Amino acid sequence: MPLFEIETSAHIIICWASDEQAAGAVVHDAYPGEEVKRLTRRPRDTWVISKSALGLTDHRGDPCNTARECLSKAAGDKVHAIRLYMRETGDDLERARKVIESNMVMGW
Repeated sequence: MPLFEIETSAHIIICWASDEQAAGAVVHDAYPGEEVKRLTRRPRDTWVISKSALGLTDHRGDPCNTARECLSKAAGDKVHAIRLYMRETGDDLERARKVIESNMVMGW
């Protein structure tokens, strides 16, 4: 089954679907108020997210490990984990939020 990348005004959705119509239906089921702006069939059956594109790479260590440790200490409380991450790394609020939220999605 092909992998599709679907962009709406607020989301980028990655899903497997039998064809473009079925991929569009996934969006309409999940986000009925959003319009599909771009729908692309991916050339391979995998999806890779670059940490550098998200601004999550640095030379101080792996931000994902730090984020997961902060999430664990905060028992999954996002706001508390962001504060812990800021204190641990010295990063600003926006970067800390981005790293913590990215790791929450990955299932810390």
